[in-house]
Amino acid sequence: MKQNISESELEIMKILWQKQEATSAEIIEELKDKSDWKPKTIQTLITRLVSKEVVQVDKSNKKSYIYSTTVSEDEYKDDASKSFLEKLYSGSINKMVLSFVKSKKLSKSEIEELKDMLKDE
Repeated sequence: MKQNISESELEIMKILWQKQEATSAEIIEELKDKSDWKPKTIQTLITRLVSKEVVQVDKSNKKSYIYSTTVSEDEYKDDASKSFLEKLYSGSINKMVLSFVKSKKLSKSEIEELKDMLKDE
């Protein structure tokens, strides 16, 4: 995927992943209670996502364009996780887990649960 999606753009992606497809009016309606963004701002974010090729637009309906993602939520999460690991831990999940353990970000029960998951793999 390699396209950076901003936090704001991610809010639109979440809506499209949930709905599978939506018009800009439907996206605006979904976001009206969650943000103070103006419709023009939301349309700009949608346009950016289209230019990044993570959202596609169906223009066959002349009244309103229909937007859908070209990237699944799982693909995005996988790519974002790899990017996060690469940036902060040189791609090493071991370094990341060790960092969490050393900084006490994982409880003893979470560590045990992690051990059990690794045994099952």
